[in-house]
This record gives sequence, structure tokens and C-alpha cells, in this order.
Amino acid sequence: MLLYCHIPYCDSKCHYCSFNSYVGRFESRTRYMEALLEQLPAELERFGASPGSITSLFIGGGTPSTVPAELYTPLFEALAPWLADDAEISSEANPNSASESWLAGMRQLGVNRLSFGVQSFDDEKLRRLGRAHSSAQAIEAIERAAEIGFERLSLDLIYNCAGDDRALLEADLRQALSLPVGHLSAYELTIEEGTPFARTPEVRQENDSLARWMARHVEETGLVQYEISNFGDPCRHNLGYWRHEDYIGLGAGAVGFLRDRRFYPHSDLDVYLDNPLARRIEPLDAEALKTERIFLGLRSRVGIEATLLNSGERERAEILLSEGKLRQEGARYFCTDYFLADGIALFLMD
Repeated sequence: MLLYCHIPYCDSKCHYCSFNSYVGRFESRTRYMEALLEQLPAELERFGASPGSITSLFIGGGTPSTVPAELYTPLFEALAPWLADDAEISSEANPNSASESWLAGMRQLGVNRLSFGVQSFDDEKLRRLGRAHSSAQAIEAIERAAEIGFERLSLDLIYNCAGDDRALLEADLRQALSLPVGHLSAYELTIEEGTPFARTPEVRQENDSLARWMARHVEETGLVQYEISNFGDPCRHNLGYWRHEDYIGLGAGAVGFLRDRRFYPHSDLDVYLDNPLARRIEPLDAEALKTERIFLGLRSRVGIEATLLNSGERERAEILLSEGKLRQEGARYFCTDYFLADGIALFLMD
């Protein structure tokens, strides 16, 4: 079982960000962490959790590093009996707020994997993206985390922003891989409704060849692609999503999934603070669940079981096998080109 904990606080809003987050509002952080503690027992009961059954905890946001480590202490104490002995405990962090005291405090609490939102090591590109840190701060934060004792480190990069070319991205990758990271996420810039970039969509460029070059170049460094945007030491939490495992969603704007239902705590911060137990439930029918398994499986190394497909879909899978777009291992199909995964899924289910 997985557990996702959403921290909605940020010290600034990036121009591309559509996640549920609030700039400032820091006066409510203590109350928010108390609200998480109120929601947690109800979710553990709903999901039938048993001691040691949570194999992965992921703290995301927002910006988890804007909440002092000591405010996480009661949450970790409450979770301790439910976490597996070898649980992967991840947290996102931003370079400008991941102070030495925050890093040391989170490591002491048990966090064993950190994912840094870097996006680029080019200061001008960082400015255009609305990032609140510099290249130098990103380098310093990651090196500091390694010095403190974090052995599993990851960083994010964004590509296909207007002006991106191979020289800029190669410089980003060279700098990223000179740091003590074993995992890299490379995301293509997308324009989301309600973000500042929605008013200036020209900040994104369409360049499929650059996207493919980026993936190929990362793999040439030794970080193997295991999902369309992820390379290197696999994140157990993300793999759990792609395997369609159950996951608890804790916090304002988090999402939970149990067998055939999805649970949505309220995304509005004030509403959540007033009633952390309120939630909307979305039932999922068999066709919706099957569609999710196919899309998630094909875009990752998880693949899909042949038994999931009906006779017509298996016939189309045979066509894709003959074209080299799928490969088969035993009773499982895998996509040979993650960039084609969504189109292949649609063709299978046509």
C-alpha cells in the first residue's frame, strides 16, 4: 500500500504549475499538519491498513521543504507502526527552502529519498519559468543533502521551453549528472489552464526530435528509462501508481485509490482545515479501470497482462508486435517506445 501526503504551501508560484498550492499562508502550517493527523486514522481504517503495510510514503506538493521538519514529527510518529521496515520514504524539496536544518531534520525522521525540483541549471531559463532559486543554489542544496547522508537523490528537469536547444539541454544534463543523483525526471513543458503560461502558450515549443534526443542522451549516461519521463534508480512509489496499487491520499487536493473507487479530500485549503474528513468519492467501472491499467502500463516498464485484453485487442496487439511497437515477454506486453505509448493504447482499445 502507498501513501501520498500533499503539502500545499509554496513561497512562490511557478509559471507552469497547476498543482494545488498556495503562496504564503504559512500561518496555517501547524493547523494543517494537525488536520493531516485527523484525516490519517480514518484513511487507515478505510484502506484496512495493518502494521507495516505501507511500503511507500511520498510527501509532495506544493513545496514540502517550506514546512519546518519539526512540524512533521507528529505525523511520522503516528505513521511509524504502519510503515514497512524497508519503506521508501520520499519527499520533494526546492533548492531555496531545503536548508541544512530541514534536510537534517527530515533525514532524522526517516526520509530516505529526496527529489529536488531544479528544472534547469540555466539562470535565465529559471527566471522565465518563474523558479525562485538559482543554478548555484540547486547545486549547493543537492551536494548538501548528500553530505548530510541522503543516498537516494533525484532531480527534475524541464525541456521544450521556447529557446531550448541541444546545447542548453546538454549543459543541463552535464551539470545534473556531475551531482550525486541516481535518478532524473525529464518533463516536457505543458501548458495548463489557469497558469500564467496559459496566457502565453508560445513559451512552449513543439520539437519531437529534441524530446527523443533528450531521452536518448540521458540513457547514454547510464540512467535507464523506465517510464516516459523517468530514468535511473526507480521510484517505488511511482511504480506503485503504474501497477495500479491502492494508495491513500492525505491532505488538501490529494487523491486516494482503493480497488474501484477514487477519494478526493477537499482541495480548498480553508475547507480542508475546517473538515479534513470531507471527501468526494468517484466510483470506477470495469472499463475505466482497464483503460487506466493499459495507459499506465504501456508508458512504463510495468507493461500489461495479455489476459487484460479481449480477442479484438489481442489481434491488434499482434499487429503492433509485428511492427515492433510492442514486445512480448511471457504473458505480458511492453511498449518499445514510450513516446508512442498513448497512441498505442488508443489503437489497442479502438
